[in-house]
Amino acid sequence: MTVLLTIVGIVLFVAGVLISVGLHEMGHMIPAKAFGMKVTQFFVGFGRTVWSVKRGETEYGIKAIPAGGFVRIIGMMPPAKGQDPTKVRKANTGPIQSMVENARSAEYETIAPEDDGRLFYQKVWWKKLIVMASGPLVNVVIAFVLFGGLYMLYGTPVAQTTVSTVTDCVIPANQATPDRKCTDTDKVSPAKDAGFQVGDKIVSFNGTQISSWDQLTPLIRSNTDKPATIVVERNGVQKTLKTSTIMNQVQESATSEKLVSVGFLGISPTEKVERQSFGFVVDQMGKLTVSTVQALGRFPEKLVGVAKSIVGGQRDQDSPMSVVGASRVAGEVASSDLGVGQKIATGILLLASLNLFLALFNFIPLLPLDGGHMIGAIWEGIRRGLAKLFGRPDPGYVDVAKLLPIAYVAASVIVVMGVLLVIADIVNPIKLFNG
Repeated sequence: MTVLLTIVGIVLFVAGVLISVGLHEMGHMIPAKAFGMKVTQFFVGFGRTVWSVKRGETEYGIKAIPAGGFVRIIGMMPPAKGQDPTKVRKANTGPIQSMVENARSAEYETIAPEDDGRLFYQKVWWKKLIVMASGPLVNVVIAFVLFGGLYMLYGTPVAQTTVSTVTDCVIPANQATPDRKCTDTDKVSPAKDAGFQVGDKIVSFNGTQISSWDQLTPLIRSNTDKPATIVVERNGVQKTLKTSTIMNQVQESATSEKLVSVGFLGISPTEKVERQSFGFVVDQMGKLTVSTVQALGRFPEKLVGVAKSIVGGQRDQDSPMSVVGASRVAGEVASSDLGVGQKIATGILLLASLNLFLALFNFIPLLPLDGGHMIGAIWEGIRRGLAKLFGRPDPGYVDVAKLLPIAYVAASVIVVMGVLLVIADIVNPIKLFNG
């Protein structure tokens, strides 16, 4: 049964990923067709064609490797200035120039004279920007819909003021692992010393009435190593507990790995799933966007750790993973002891987070990513706008083909990183649950 649930979880997640990819590509295709551009192919996946059908001038289909998708919009590689688009020459002036000209030649092998005016590069800059930006923007919308549905209809766990666990000892941050047990040399936690029990409801902390766990946490942290008087409600009766908090190192925030020394008590709260407001969804999306951008900035550093984990090193729980790893996690969730609602919520959260990552990754201003074409379109708009403002000749379109050598290097790096993550996800995968 466990194996069957794992397979179901993986299949459902992969289906969600492929739907997201398809919608991303539709985000490019629909405005491209609306602006009169020629679109010849729309495929989900790469490699050998499994199924396809032609409707009008566009072939729609599915390919064997479910690792992305593409839309072919004709004319994305423009001819060189002063060159006849139907007679693109193949240069022999050097490997880099030959690479560029060969790409131009391949682009125009299927262009007919009647396609003039329908080519991507011939369109006004803002139309090109919309076409390229719409793909990742669709992923943003998908993420928002999934997060919104999850938080507003199902809810999210919210810490309550009731104690769930009482820590027996104070474990240094650099030794805090799931299997770390208390030793005789560890200090007794202030909560244990004060006599806290599971089920105690926090009423006040040093005279401040407590209405939420979020209110209590900063009070404990700011108390450093000073005396603390906490009133709790136990079995309907209020009791006053006295102790002194102790300085301990903790993560500065959930999205930061920086350690800070703060006051520590040694209790954790129970959680209750509560529905949230639209404002909460917007706030969470903002925070997740910031944390995802920060994660992208740390990606090279994290990748080093992933590479080490392949040859036996420990893999961090917050290290990046491929779609293979994410699918395996989805299967693990499906076969876990979580309730049905929690399983579905976790799967939705995983898919929503993936869509947000894909959107932000594609916004990186570097070819072959969508952001590279977007920057080209924006630069074209700026150049033409300035030329018009100062009465200069129209400089024309931006020749993104000149950036192909950089694009090939970037694409190679992305492929290598992807392969590295897939290997790590097979050899040393991230596990949500022990065992």
